[in-house]
Amino acid sequence: MQSEPTTVCFAAGHPAFAGHFPGRPMVPGVLLLDAALHAAAQARMSVGNGQGHALRCQITSAKFLSPVLPGETLTISCTPTPAGHTRFDISGGGRQVATGTFALESVP
Repeated sequence: MQSEPTTVCFAAGHPAFAGHFPGRPMVPGVLLLDAALHAAAQARMSVGNGQGHALRCQITSAKFLSPVLPGETLTISCTPTPAGHTRFDISGGGRQVATGTFALESVP
């Protein structure tokens, strides 16, 4: 069951842009992964899996396909895989910017 897409936008004033990269700021991959993880956790909680528990996450794959500039609105979709992982796809401006999979485990 695919979750409802989540949208996110990193404002130009975000502190990550100060050093990534001066003169040509772009969203660091770690921020994209964090946003995807939050979207996956929300999707998991909305179907009752892991409610009230912390999640342990392993990034099983991640590909960054296109740079993301400050102020771009991104859409994050999360879908369970047959292997029990969560696939994420991030798109913005009519293009796919990142994709990958997480292995999420509830930790009591």
